[in-house]
Formats: sequence, C-alpha cells, structure tokens
Amino acid sequence: MTAIRIEGAKVLIVGGSSGMGLALARHLLAEGASVTIAGRSRERLAAARRHLGDHPKLATRAVDIAREEEVAALFQDGEPLDHIVSTAADIEGAYQLLPSIELAAAQRVVESKFYGPLLLAKHGAAHLPPAGSITYTSGVAAYRPAARGSVVAAVNAALEGLVRALAVELAPIRINAVSPGWVDTPIWGFVAGDAKQATLDAMAERLPAGRVGQPEDIADAIRFLIGNGFTTGTILHVEGGHRLV
Repeated sequence: MTAIRIEGAKVLIVGGSSGMGLALARHLLAEGASVTIAGRSRERLAAARRHLGDHPKLATRAVDIAREEEVAALFQDGEPLDHIVSTAADIEGAYQLLPSIELAAAQRVVESKFYGPLLLAKHGAAHLPPAGSITYTSGVAAYRPAARGSVVAAVNAALEGLVRALAVELAPIRINAVSPGWVDTPIWGFVAGDAKQATLDAMAERLPAGRVGQPEDIADAIRFLIGNGFTTGTILHVEGGHRLV
C-alpha cells in the first residue's frame, strides 16, 4: 500500500506552540501540509508563528482542551481534517513527593493528558476521513516511574489504554501514541528547575543512545504514525533505550 501523502494534508497540532509539537509543525509544513497549531497561550502561538516564518499554510487557534465547549468550538466550522495530533501536557506543580502533591496540580495533568485527548477524539473524529489519524504523546514515566512522578506515570498509562480502546471504537481511523523518553524541551523547567541541564546530562550518560532526545526525534516518530496506514492502537517508544536501563 502506498504511504499516506502529507503534501496537501490538513493537520491540527494541539500543543504545537513549543517543543515536540512545534518541531512537528515545522516538519509537516516543509512537506506541503496545511497546519493549524492550537494552544492556550495567544502569546506563545504568536511566537510560534514568527518562529515558523509566518508560513502561508500555517494557522493558529487558542483553545483549552480541558474545556469541552472550547474543544467543540475548535471543530465548529466543519472544516475537514486529515490528522489530529496532541502533544499538550500541563505538569506544572505535579512532580512532587506524595505528601506534597496538591490535587489541583494532579487534576491539571489529567485534564491536559487524558480528558483533553478524549475530547479531541469525541469532537474531532467526525471531521476525519477513514484514512485519517489521531496521535497522542504519552511518556516513559508509565514504564520507568520515579519518585515525585506518580501522577505523570499514572496519566501516561491511562492515555495508552485510551489509545487502544479508541483504535477499536473509531476504526478505520487510526489512533496511536508516541511514548517519548527524556527530551530536551521547555517542560523540563517545571521538572528540574535550575538543575535542568545537569539532570539531562546525567541521564544521557545512562542511556544506550548516549544522549537525551530532541523535539525533532519525536516529530519524526509522529510523522511515521501519521503516514503509515497499517499502524493503529500502537505505542511507539522513542526513548533512547530508557526502558532497558
């Protein structure tokens, strides 16, 4: 079967204003896709547009995917899409030892990495063709949890269960997730603070790949899942061998 064409495709990337989502947007625009990046911050969306050279095939939308009315409005215009991707994650305040975890921080993780993806599928699937896809990002924490990471580990695992269930319910639309390892993105500012670089360097020494990931590594993996018409219900691990050490 011929690989699914990206040139001319219409792709929505939620969380596309930074990190992995921004790298994916750059990749897809270079291939001739029309890309809409969505996120909560209008300022970050504007900065992403500038970063991508104000590309003529780029659009931006402000949306909080934790709010169902905003997700429904995202698709209200009825414009067809070919692929939906979500790299969104709000983990600020969630990396805490159990006695220090605040429920509000845990709820934000659940909203951004579980309820948000669920709502994107609920309201977006009807706008996708049979050969379309939805791709999420989970994470290696589901397999290699660490102290302070219980909430993120649990939500990533839940999201992967959702992927498998939606792949059955929404077939033939393909539902997949990339499970990144440690990737050098702005999110590490919330995890490690001023120790970000030292923390990443220490992990790079442990990993079989000899380095931590870059946003482009994850963008390449998402691009594969978008374009391979025989992959669904799959968790693609892109983590430099983290599960082995």
